[in-house]
Amino acid sequence: MKSAHSQKGMSILSWLMVLAFIAFFASAVFKMLPHYLDYMSLEKIITSVETDPSMDIRSVGAFYGHVAKGMEVNTIRDLDLKDSLKVKIENNEFKAHLKYEKREPLIQNIDLVVRFDKEFRVRMP
Repeated sequence: MKSAHSQKGMSILSWLMVLAFIAFFASAVFKMLPHYLDYMSLEKIITSVETDPSMDIRSVGAFYGHVAKGMEVNTIRDLDLKDSLKVKIENNEFKAHLKYEKREPLIQNIDLVVRFDKEFRVRMP
């Protein structure tokens, strides 16, 4: 039998602490990942106005309509489009400012918060 000084490796308690640490961060990642995927989808929807010439979007209302349809297709339901996206027309291009915040509860009164704030300049087709 070997003595305690010659044994190597992690104890059960150490392994449980490592697993708890991994589980905590995995939980945080899985709660925030859908919000980042929604944001990336919104970016693609907004920039597609410029890249798809078949759409004839020339007004702010048509721009909002295009984004709303894209949100419906991508099942982005928990975002108010009128509050989070501001669109203006300047110099024959759309200036779209996407700004919103999402909170996800983590543990009791501790929340994970992500803020998205990006301005797009999209040329009219």
